[in-house]
Amino acid sequence: MQLNEIWFLIVGFLFIGYFVLDGFDFGVGMSLPFLGKDDTDRRVLINTIGPVWDLNETWVIVAGASLFAAFPEWYASLFSGFYLPLLLILAALIARGVAFEYRGKGHTIGANEVRWKATFDWMIVVGSALPALLWGVAFANIVQGVPLNIDHVYTGTLFTLLNPYGLLGGFVTLTLFWTHGLIFITLKTEGEIKVRARALATKVGVVTTLLAAGFLVWTLVAHFSVLGFILAALAAVSLIAGLFANFMNREGIAFSLLVLTIVTAVGSLFASLFPNVFPSSTNAAYSLTIENASSSQYTLTVMTWVAVFMIPLVLLYQGWTYWVFKKRVSRKSIPAHSH
Repeated sequence: MQLNEIWFLIVGFLFIGYFVLDGFDFGVGMSLPFLGKDDTDRRVLINTIGPVWDLNETWVIVAGASLFAAFPEWYASLFSGFYLPLLLILAALIARGVAFEYRGKGHTIGANEVRWKATFDWMIVVGSALPALLWGVAFANIVQGVPLNIDHVYTGTLFTLLNPYGLLGGFVTLTLFWTHGLIFITLKTEGEIKVRARALATKVGVVTTLLAAGFLVWTLVAHFSVLGFILAALAAVSLIAGLFANFMNREGIAFSLLVLTIVTAVGSLFASLFPNVFPSSTNAAYSLTIENASSSQYTLTVMTWVAVFMIPLVLLYQGWTYWVFKKRVSRKSIPAHSH
């Protein structure tokens, strides 16, 4: 296997890690108006991801940096062509981060507590839902192909990306991340809020299954690969099994199966994409591939040695963080008069 192929796998691994980890963050954020009956409930929900949400977001930074270093042509065409949706994702992530940090600070400036918290709660909801939708739109269009000219420059507009396949991909990631987050809530909470999260996960999960089935079939018909088919089938089976485990009150198994669903579903998209990295719908000859989009052999060699040492350290640190904060959150753990 050549180094550019290895780095295609590493970039895929990093994006999969980001979608798994920030995916349930998005799902928790989108659940606030549905599960948060009062401020204490909403604080319970936020506290389930409070210690880890910012660490989860760093995966997209590392993925983007790796894309820039390993496949500069892909990075340049993608980030210039998808500038507006990626800017909207960035703005949403910033708004969500600000909301997490400042939601409880209204008392320090004498603001109306109810209005202050309601505003930041909606920033969390929108800041979670918008990236969940737009990441799906972006990756669906990457797999489908977009109009590129001979210089690999995107020649479409934002509305070009909002095609039926792209929008379907967006709604799949939106509902899948929401289901993922709801099951994470059942894993991290106790009491009534856990019961409500389990029931809502079943309802959202049914919608997710229908949307995902249509999207995966469409992808396989248009971009068939044997590996893509195997991964898509695993994604479908693990999603259904995860929803069943959730229904049977086995939240640990359900969450693990949803993780497997995201891993295999995103993996099937990368498998369908290979050996292209940014297909052109204008002319196949204008497509970016792992060959013409990658950095020099020397650059890839240096990056590979860095990755060999750094990726295991990152995984160990991330695992240790989740172990430290593994305790469930309940209404009793929220101080009655704290901000």
